[in-house]
Amino acid sequence: PLEAASREQIARLVRDHRLNAGVIFDGDADRVMFVDETGAFVQPDYLIPVIARAFLAREPGATVIHDVRTSRGAIEALQADGARTVMGKVGHAFAKVLLRETGAVCGGELAGHYYFRDFFCCDSGELAALLVLAALADAKRRGLSFSALMDPICRYANSGELNYRIAEKDRAIDAVLKAAQAWSAGATRSDIDGVRLDDADGWLSVRKSNTEPYLRLIVETRDAALLRQRLAALETALAPFVDTSV
Repeated sequence: PLEAASREQIARLVRDHRLNAGVIFDGDADRVMFVDETGAFVQPDYLIPVIARAFLAREPGATVIHDVRTSRGAIEALQADGARTVMGKVGHAFAKVLLRETGAVCGGELAGHYYFRDFFCCDSGELAALLVLAALADAKRRGLSFSALMDPICRYANSGELNYRIAEKDRAIDAVLKAAQAWSAGATRSDIDGVRLDDADGWLSVRKSNTEPYLRLIVETRDAALLRQRLAALETALAPFVDTSV
């Protein structure tokens, strides 16, 4: 579902029939993703606060987990709703452990996994879908479309997760961090999973894939122009390491 080609059919169906949303499950339905009423893909981490609101209404101040790839817009929305946010490593095995350790009510990640304390600290695409659809029904009663519901969360320019086939991953990460020095003075650094740098105007995450021969990069900034500028600098730094033979 993360590949654009896999979403073309449902996006067209939503537009042609003027539907409110489209729901996409992966093969075993442990992940779920959405397109909005225009057929545009809703990045899964943006839905973490939408799902969490149902639990925060019952347990104000509860903990919600997310991984290092999560948008600042989603984190800020969670905190505005009163959640205590905890960042963790990428991967459902790590998320389930973190959910138990922190006592979090729920959590989610960019890959479309959403986790629930009261569902044995496991992920469920069906439960996540029902919670999002309930939030959409409530939004519609208030005159809001899916895209309007998401606008306050999707307020930064985000590259999505970019994958580079690289053998010398450690050297490539060093090159990324060196290139980022141009704007990251005073940035907050997290080494939970790879490196995440948060500065006043945005953040980046660079890490080795846990399952594939790739280096993964995400860049998010306050606007599209700055995103293009930073991404160009980082991709120039990565270019000598990228395997283009495949």
